[in-house]
Amino acid sequence: MSAITVYTDGAALGNPGKAGYGIVMQYGKHQKEISEAYNHSTNNRMELLAVIVAMESIKNKDILVNIYTDSKYVCDAVNKNWILGWQKKAWKNVKNIDLWKRFLIVHAQHKTQFFWVKGHAGNVLNERCDFLATQAAKTGPWLRDTVYENEQSNNNRLI
Repeated sequence: MSAITVYTDGAALGNPGKAGYGIVMQYGKHQKEISEAYNHSTNNRMELLAVIVAMESIKNKDILVNIYTDSKYVCDAVNKNWILGWQKKAWKNVKNIDLWKRFLIVHAQHKTQFFWVKGHAGNVLNERCDFLATQAAKTGPWLRDTVYENEQSNNNRLI
């Protein structure tokens, strides 16, 4: 049984600003692309959301999923077990808790391996994800990242 190959990328114009993610998934001779845009979010949220959406879209839970990302934030959180430490410390001082909790649910359903790839270095599938994420951020239609927007609004009230 072969593996599903997943490439992901996130983008934010202004960071925070208009944002998007791009996904390219391959299994055998099949390829699927996914992208979405958000009105106001961050690059790290989009990097993580891309991985989550990719895993959520995989129906067969028995196939190995190789995930390639240019996000050290996502890759190291998984491969260096940072996420387990964050859980043990009750998510104290951790950003994007809503997405990390969502990640843990879907990650538990799959066999995965995470690989870091250098961004903007000529990797065809990484470049395609970058294009999808950036185009989505530029052109919409934009969804609302309500969790992030609410957090920003609450932080601004405290200042």
